[in-house]
Amino acid sequence: MTNMKEIKEVPDIDRNLWLPGNATCAGCGLDLSLRWALKALGPRTVLVTPASCLNVVIGVWPKAAPDFPFINMVFAGGAAAATGIYHGLKARGIEDVNVMTYAGDGGTTDIGIQGLSGAAERGTNIIYVCYDNEAYMNTGIQRSSSTPLGAITTTTYFGKQEHKKNLPAIMAAHNIPYVATASVADPLDLYDKFKKAKDIKGLKYIHIYAPCPPGWKIDSERSIEVAKKAITSGMWILYEVENGVFRLTGKSKRYIDPKKRKPIKDYLTIQGRFRKLTDDDFKELEKYRDSLWRQVNKELSFQELEEK
Repeated sequence: MTNMKEIKEVPDIDRNLWLPGNATCAGCGLDLSLRWALKALGPRTVLVTPASCLNVVIGVWPKAAPDFPFINMVFAGGAAAATGIYHGLKARGIEDVNVMTYAGDGGTTDIGIQGLSGAAERGTNIIYVCYDNEAYMNTGIQRSSSTPLGAITTTTYFGKQEHKKNLPAIMAAHNIPYVATASVADPLDLYDKFKKAKDIKGLKYIHIYAPCPPGWKIDSERSIEVAKKAITSGMWILYEVENGVFRLTGKSKRYIDPKKRKPIKDYLTIQGRFRKLTDDDFKELEKYRDSLWRQVNKELSFQELEEK
């Protein structure tokens, strides 16, 4: 796989797949991430979407935005439906189609995890994507297990009391061939990961940081700024685990040095959903951030030992 170095090198394939006029909010991380995914995967793609914002924003037939096979699915059925589609195509001798589930964090970290875990255990040849906007945004901004500590939602009015579930780590523990995190703040890194996943056999899992301006209480034009601050503060780490080998990727590589990480307050205080954070909350989130990086250092140290 050749890594893309400049935006101008990326083919504009998605223009013919995703028509103008979809109903995403301005600055929606979901829309941005899906366009980049389709640039990498191309027209031979079937998309399954469990209940989420994506079911709604595509519009209602016959004026829907996708111009490729797109299946709306029940909350818990994303991975199961993609499994059935893959095997149905395979039975007909069609194996050059990318079958992908594109689900929110509610439909992945909560309601959909049983089907996802089953597909991972079976090694089904699909791509499963979680676009993580850190709450159930489509149904009224309720907390999910992917909502960060301290975030205000309609069901955590004083701020969530628990840290977010680390689903990429859970998926890596399934020993699937490819797990990656990505962000709309580093589109070339995101593009490269989908290009790589396209050519790997077995279940591939990609977890994307996808800002939601209404849910996060930010101005729509600040979506990418917030996503960048998540990376520069070290609160979101870009990496991949390919056949058990862990690598930092993209813009996160420079932040392995803690001295280069920006204060987490730069990231948190520009989001209205964190307006009730206390000093103790900031300290707890710093501990959480640091614990994620300690795990990264352990993984990298282990890889160095393996290489020796």
